Amino acid sequence: MNLIQIRFNYVGFVFLFFIISNNSFSDNSLDSLYTVLNQEMINSVEYDKKKELRIANLILELENSKSLKGQYEKRKKLIDEYQYYNLNKAIESIEINLTIAEKLDDLNLNTETLLKFTQLLISSGQYKVSIDILNQLNKNLISEDNIIQYYANYADGYSRLSYYTIANDIKNQYFNLYNTYKDSLVTYFDKNSEFYLDLEEKKYRDNGQISEALKINDQRLKLVDEFTRNYSIIRFERSFLHSDETNKGEIKNRKINLILSAISDIRLSIKDNASLTDLAKILFKENDLDKAYRYINFSYEDAEFYNSLHRKTIISSTLPLITRAYESRSVAQKQELEKLLVISVTLGAILLITLIFIYKQVKRISKTSSELKLANNDLTKTYDKLSNSDRIKERYLVTFLNLYSDYINHLDMYRKMVRNHITSNKYKALLDLTKSKQIKDNELKIFYKNFDEAFLKIYPNYVKDFNNLMKDKYQFNLNNENELNTELRIFALIRLGVSSSSKISKILRYSVNTIYNYRAGVKNNSIDRDKFELFVNETD
Repeated sequence: MNLIQIRFNYVGFVFLFFIISNNSFSDNSLDSLYTVLNQEMINSVEYDKKKELRIANLILELENSKSLKGQYEKRKKLIDEYQYYNLNKAIESIEINLTIAEKLDDLNLNTETLLKFTQLLISSGQYKVSIDILNQLNKNLISEDNIIQYYANYADGYSRLSYYTIANDIKNQYFNLYNTYKDSLVTYFDKNSEFYLDLEEKKYRDNGQISEALKINDQRLKLVDEFTRNYSIIRFERSFLHSDETNKGEIKNRKINLILSAISDIRLSIKDNASLTDLAKILFKENDLDKAYRYINFSYEDAEFYNSLHRKTIISSTLPLITRAYESRSVAQKQELEKLLVISVTLGAILLITLIFIYKQVKRISKTSSELKLANNDLTKTYDKLSNSDRIKERYLVTFLNLYSDYINHLDMYRKMVRNHITSNKYKALLDLTKSKQIKDNELKIFYKNFDEAFLKIYPNYVKDFNNLMKDKYQFNLNNENELNTELRIFALIRLGVSSSSKISKILRYSVNTIYNYRAGVKNNSIDRDKFELFVNETD
């Protein structure tokens, strides 16, 4: 058994112990019991291996036993192992022990073996044969050790004959005989013994006193260890005390007890069992076909292995019904799945066509969207340029008005100066004033200063962006960040749209050749000479 199985068994045992000790069975605990049962069915192979190992060890001990009495005792243990595991092997061992008892000429051993034989026959459904064998025994010669089993086999045999007999007269006859032997048994047991309580429980059950029978059953459970053969039987018998099929609570309790009984049987490798069969019948009525089919087949495999004709007959009355219902449902499910498959394929095809159409539409829309995006970007750029152009025009208009106003003021100042010189007869001073270049130079400096300030207000990042177009060692480092040099001033005019060198020369008061040389020198020192002036127009 692997580690996972061991862990599961431990957890399952703890869980079972918890719910059993607390007597609280919820719907969740019932589901958990099904889980444990299903796992134990898987583990049954491992339990059977352990069983076979015990049997193999007993056979080895038997082979090594020298005395007949020793062989008898070893085979007796072997019979106990086979009793609910393999009917044929059990009978075979009983026959051998009967032979040994005859060889030993031991009446007590012979009776003991025959009583075990009749017990085995009763459990396998051969009630009449077992009664016939019991009738051949001389009660007066039976020892005290065997007398209890003698009466118990009679009582059990007639009880089952009464249960399975249809004819009322014969049924009542068997029932009376059962009571007779049961009354004989009662005298041998203490009222607190499990056997006595078993008889009391059956009495209350047969009289319809279910609540009293349940109390007795509670007492019986306390007297036995959990997951033993007696525990399995008591739980199985308790299931009959919840027989009201109209009460959901009763049905649930019946299923719980049958599951616990079945788990116990599986762990003990008991192949002669009835719990799973009864559970399958209940589940079949509830239309829980998956569980019913699984459990009835497991029961039938156990019955086949045990080779009990009686057990196989009982199972066979239900197995075909469950199998047919299960197979019919499987066929119906298969047909339904085929229908769903056809529908799914059809829907899939429609979906595929739809997806292809949607994909084409999305592609078309995506293309249109890209075109619209590009157009929108162009519009945005155009708008930005127009907005920027308007901003520049507005700023330069203000700057021009200020410059023009300053120029008028300067002219008026010169007018007044000339008038004063004339009225004062200072002709020589006036002549000297007209000959001097200082006035022009001063006005040009003022022009450059105003131009630089106005331009850098409009394009504050002009110098930085311009240097990004130049090679590292040819970048411009200005002493005054508000003052441009000649080269930057030339390209500032180009940025404003004045591209003609002759026009630039007139504005800046340089020769055309000088302007050309400045432009060519700067372009030669740029990163991309061919696109330099184009990039200049994109600065800031």
